[in-house]
Amino acid sequence: MTASLPPGTTAGERGPLRPDVGELSPRRRFLVLAICCASIVVVVMDISIVNVALPAIRRDLNASMSGLQWTVDAYTLVLAGFLVLAGSLADRVGRRRVFQIGLAAFGLGSLLCGLAPSTGWLIAARALQAVGGTMLNPVAMAIVANTFPEPAERARAIGVFGSMSGLALALGPILGGALVDGFGWRSVFWVNMPIAAAAIVCTALFVPESRAARARRFDPVGQTLVILLLGSVVYAIIESRTTGWTSPVILGLLAVAVVAVLGILAYEPRRADPLLELRLFRSVPFGAAILMALFALCGFGAFLFVTTQYLQDVRGMPALAAGLCLLPVGALVLLLSPLTGRLVGTRGPRLPLVVAGSALALGGGASLWLGPATPLPAVLATYLLFGVFLGTVNPPITNTAVSGMPRSMAGVAASLASAGRQTGTTLGVAIAGTLLGSAVAHGGTAYTSAEHGVWWLVLGLGVGILILALLSTGRPALGTAVRAAALFENLDRGTDQRTHPPTS
Repeated sequence: MTASLPPGTTAGERGPLRPDVGELSPRRRFLVLAICCASIVVVVMDISIVNVALPAIRRDLNASMSGLQWTVDAYTLVLAGFLVLAGSLADRVGRRRVFQIGLAAFGLGSLLCGLAPSTGWLIAARALQAVGGTMLNPVAMAIVANTFPEPAERARAIGVFGSMSGLALALGPILGGALVDGFGWRSVFWVNMPIAAAAIVCTALFVPESRAARARRFDPVGQTLVILLLGSVVYAIIESRTTGWTSPVILGLLAVAVVAVLGILAYEPRRADPLLELRLFRSVPFGAAILMALFALCGFGAFLFVTTQYLQDVRGMPALAAGLCLLPVGALVLLLSPLTGRLVGTRGPRLPLVVAGSALALGGGASLWLGPATPLPAVLATYLLFGVFLGTVNPPITNTAVSGMPRSMAGVAASLASAGRQTGTTLGVAIAGTLLGSAVAHGGTAYTSAEHGVWWLVLGLGVGILILALLSTGRPALGTAVRAAALFENLDRGTDQRTHPPTS
């Protein structure tokens, strides 16, 4: 028995929704949404929750600055590199099955992080955590879209799901501070285990299985090139502080990155199902959205990495107090994210993106004045700017990435935007740690001087988002999105006619 297509579904998105998916009760659909939201919360929160534990990890494991950078970046680098592959795997073998495997791997990685006896073991366990995380983020989005076949209902569900990402990123340091002060830094990892276990059980009970009718074929060459590119760039940035930019190792890594870029540009356009669909970049709004996602999370990743250590090591705050100082960020994300989503729906993405870019630039500029003796109200007022930024940046970026695209390409576009965010976070931490060097441990004026480079970077990233927002939302840019969408519609139509030829 074949499930009928929901209204508005293209042939490129054809089933197989299981017949019972469209017949789920409202309560069952809500449970599926709640399970998927729980998964995105733990995955994204683990990006930010660890930042507040870094000073304790450094003291307990005698970790170097590069060790702290890799504790964060091992997680985000794997997420960035394998998000698209995980989504393709789930389409092929079953989304519920891959989702459960991801939860198990994430829980096991969390257990090993909490037991890690050294920085090296912690970094390896973080990578395992991230392998599980790659099977949760895009797969959960596909499950949500599959569970809510009616377009308006699906849009609301995806809006709720998407808002969890920004909220989890902002609230992670608060929860992390409470756990570190109350139970030690290892508890920030152990807290994931009961959540993952409960989600595995609930997924088996309530989430229906689904697959794509025609899953995208694996692209091992493209996947290898992406990992080489991201890994070599991040490793070069992190290790450049100790070896120097002109060392043979760093120059070799940068050469590998260049070769990987050339390989991607030469190889991916020749594949029927490339890992990176480069034709999407014919749409100026899509290309700008990927850059803005990278800029945005690079700025916020640098902000979190620097701020949690500034509050604890320079100002001498306990972990919980440092986390609570970031409460204005979480509160504004909670307040502004739904308002921004509605504004994007009624007036488009330009205004929220302009606000986001301006807030990030102002936040970076204002942070240049922060020092060891800056009054706390002034510090918190500066953090409000970062809350405005994070609360207004995610919905318009996702909207801009998928705007005008046929729904058969919306999942790929959204996955690439998510990969851009993770790449940005990875680069933000790598660059911030390299600029700070060992200044955090010394505190005082040494820290203040070193952090200025980070805040100038954040200011520049905000200006970049502002410029891209204006360029990508004008009429000429929107015209390129229309032409790109028409290209993919024609490709989908040709594929459907070959797969399902008309009958007389």
